[in-house]
Amino acid sequence: MNSSQTTEDEFFKVADLQVDTVHIERAGFVLKGRGADRAEYKIEMRFDFPVDKQTKSIVGEMLAQSELRVMRRAKTPLLRASRRKTDRISS
Repeated sequence: MNSSQTTEDEFFKVADLQVDTVHIERAGFVLKGRGADRAEYKIEMRFDFPVDKQTKSIVGEMLAQSELRVMRRAKTPLLRASRRKTDRISS
C-alpha cells in the first residue's frame, strides 16, 4: 500500500525478533534478541503491580521461548520518517 493511502489505524512493522535472553528485574523483565535484520533489540517490560517470584520465573521462561513482532502506529513507515528527519538535518 502506498504511504499516501495509509490510515491512522495502520501499524508498521519495526522488527520481528527471536528472544535470546530474559532478565528478571524487580518490576518486570528485560528481553534481548536478534531481529530478522540481524540487529540486536532490547525490550523492557514493567509492571505497576507486585508480581511474586514464582510467577516471574514462569513468565520469564515463557518469554524466553517466544518470538516478538514490534509494530508502531504512524502515518508513514519508520524508514521514511527517519529519512525525512535526516534530510531536514542535512539541509
